[in-house]
Amino acid sequence: MGQQLFTVESVTPHMGAEISGIDLREPIGTELAAGLRDALHEHLVLFFRDQPISHRQHSDFARIFGEPHIAKAAAAWSVAGFPEVVQIHADADSKFVAGEDWHSDMTCDEAPPLGSALYLHTVPKSGGDTAFSNMFAAYDALSDTLKTALDGLTATHDARLVFGDKAPPGTELPINSHPVIRTHPESGRKAIFVNRHFTVKIDDLPAAESEALLGFLYEHVQRPQFQCRFRWQPHSIALWDNRSVQHSAIWDYFPQTRSGFRVQIAGTRPF
Repeated sequence: MGQQLFTVESVTPHMGAEISGIDLREPIGTELAAGLRDALHEHLVLFFRDQPISHRQHSDFARIFGEPHIAKAAAAWSVAGFPEVVQIHADADSKFVAGEDWHSDMTCDEAPPLGSALYLHTVPKSGGDTAFSNMFAAYDALSDTLKTALDGLTATHDARLVFGDKAPPGTELPINSHPVIRTHPESGRKAIFVNRHFTVKIDDLPAAESEALLGFLYEHVQRPQFQCRFRWQPHSIALWDNRSVQHSAIWDYFPQTRSGFRVQIAGTRPF
């Protein structure tokens, strides 16, 4: 269905696709929305070029995949009148960039987002790519012995790791435990669900064992064969399935400016 409504060009054999032939400033009908959902399900990450969208259009686009996820820990960076739209910005005055470590978004929340739609209107002349890694493929590449050992384990995810020294005083910074290996609610496939950004420790393991196991998993998910990479252009959009994908914002463009907005899509509690 989607192939008749827009063009899909795979980025790698295992994840990522560039979508062309549609204008996201126009109303998105039922058939087109279904085609885009199918494409996300198949490719995990979708990329769109030349889409100079407004905040309303950005929000409407994200809503075809679900209701907005509004993260309390990131509320200080939301846009007036659009609480679901969060500013993403780095320039010559920045001391850090959001999302440089490999991570899934807001896994500290009780029900982390289903996905994220990132729109950048200003990008550096070179650099500033976003890399994505397929957590289905990363899980499949584990030995059967390790898969069995990980099954049933949970890990604690803590917002303070990312927002503790950045969020305004009084901001709610959630802490939640989720399965180390989660099951995708639509496909039933299993994915690694721990990340450097938010995961504190594997529950019920001694600290040394937790640290060693997490360290292995963090290195494992970064292997190039699981990845695709997006080179941004002005007015590009990346949409990813946060349940099965980790990503890293590469900060190699200082002191140039990279600026835009993100809308997250509400998910369900991992199992």
